[in-house]
Amino acid sequence: MDEEEALARLIALAGTGAAAPDAALLRAVVEEASELGARRALARLGLADEAARDDIGDLRQLLGAWRDAKKSVWAAVVDWAVRCVLALVVVGLAVKLGLPGLLK
Repeated sequence: MDEEEALARLIALAGTGAAAPDAALLRAVVEEASELGARRALARLGLADEAARDDIGDLRQLLGAWRDAKKSVWAAVVDWAVRCVLALVVVGLAVKLGLPGLLK
């Protein structure tokens, strides 16, 4: 019996009783429906095969590498910006102290 048949039987069983279905039956219906929905969603995403776990692991590694590269780029940009500002400060001090006049 596949999951769709099991779910159909549970729903039919819940609908046949004159009284309200008990909590265990409702829990079983919800569990089967969630399992079936999760399998369908994974199949639509192409992650229903055995290699999906490895694929997700590879994607996580790639995302981690991307984040590390982004951090490194920002660190390099900030480093260069600080160096440029400090160089401008040194040039400004040299001009203020009259260093270009001493070089002539």
